[in-house]
Amino acid sequence: MKVDGGVGFDLDMVGAQAQELEEMGYSGLMSAETAHDPFFPLLVAAQHTEKVELMTSIAVAFARSPMTLANIGHDLNAYSKGRFVLGLGSQIRAHITKRFSMPWSSPAARMREFILAMRAIWDNWHEGKALEFAGKFYTHTLMTPFFTPSGNDFGAPKVF
Repeated sequence: MKVDGGVGFDLDMVGAQAQELEEMGYSGLMSAETAHDPFFPLLVAAQHTEKVELMTSIAVAFARSPMTLANIGHDLNAYSKGRFVLGLGSQIRAHITKRFSMPWSSPAARMREFILAMRAIWDNWHEGKALEFAGKFYTHTLMTPFFTPSGNDFGAPKVF
């Protein structure tokens, strides 16, 4: 059985919290996107742990582009040595359009395409496949060596 626990947003405390949860036998640590960015606590937790999975629960996908989250996911997975899990959510229309000033339509289809776009980006970075993603909502067709991240022997993160 896997048991996951949450870490807070006080970056001065996250390291100790993460270490304690790992020592207690937790399988994973989660950080949610509420009043703060969900990725910074996981970066700190990665510095203080060795085994637990580090998960967003959740990060708001539609507040960002697939390229932005692909890059964050790549870097966190590399830094945590393959322990990062990217949990995505859509949020609701009012937050996406009025809080984040992003477009809203067809959330299920958009989320599916968002994840497929990220996977195409990661395939480009990790396997050298041409970046030729063109969907209804997202298009990613340009990647040059200057913008291709390196230093990740762990591949793309898991996504849920």
